Amino acid sequence: MTQALLSLAVLLLLAPLLPGVATRTRAFLTGRRGAPVYQLYLDLWKLLRRGVVYSRTTTAVFRLAPTVVAGTTVLAAMLLPLDGRTGIIGFVGDVLAFAGLLGLGRFLLVLAALDTGSSFEGMGASREVTFASLIELGLFFAFATLSVVSRELSLAGIFSGPLSRPGPGTTASLVMVAAGLFALLLAECARVPVDDPATHLELTMIHEVMVLDHSGPDLALLLYAGALKLAVFAALVIILLLPRATLSVAPWLAILVAGLVVVSMSVGVVEAAVARLRLPRVPLYLAGASALAGFGLLLVLR
Repeated sequence: MTQALLSLAVLLLLAPLLPGVATRTRAFLTGRRGAPVYQLYLDLWKLLRRGVVYSRTTTAVFRLAPTVVAGTTVLAAMLLPLDGRTGIIGFVGDVLAFAGLLGLGRFLLVLAALDTGSSFEGMGASREVTFASLIELGLFFAFATLSVVSRELSLAGIFSGPLSRPGPGTTASLVMVAAGLFALLLAECARVPVDDPATHLELTMIHEVMVLDHSGPDLALLLYAGALKLAVFAALVIILLLPRATLSVAPWLAILVAGLVVVSMSVGVVEAAVARLRLPRVPLYLAGASALAGFGLLLVLR
């Protein structure tokens, strides 16, 4: 449990660093200087010291959404066996709870966007739920594959069992699942090629348009939740690919930190090498990511 708590603390503390690593990598590869990697820490500190402005058209849903989004993301992180053995919270079927918590946060964020009465934010909310339906399908395919391989229905059982010692018959399947999860990470965390956190074009924004009316500490919570979601998906890929059952605390924490940085740099490489997709092509991209996890399931069922 100590190792799990330390791993969770590292994840929570390093989460705001990861978007900065991705952005700085993208800037380096495209010949720009870019913001410092710790820019999000500065933004969060600035926002926490500011006041909050609420529109007269909003209700309690709008005020509740940032807290729920941040809280559900933290709970999802607590479900993950970040030390490769057990999570802070764990029970049979928590794979469904993991996806459900992320879905609950998205649901409240969409409601908050609709609560503003803005057709602009409603447009972003509509795009978000459309793409989310495909993201969640791929996530369930990935968890189904891992459950079949490990014969477990809990995240701790999945990642501390046979997955820590994959055989030759399952390695290809696990690599396909990891690739699918990385592709879903780009969509779930509003990164290129699905979304672009740096864009301000009205016709192309998805996630950013839903948080336009938030300010101060509320916006800080949403920004932190977005960074933490990136860290959670990156950690999911790391504990899937790297053996860790026999490692002690210090080596595993070093691997976890290095893995988070590498995944973030990979996000930056993708953003520098690939153009953002046109919106009609995003469902095809998400279907392809889901298909990768689905093919992994077929490999273990054959």
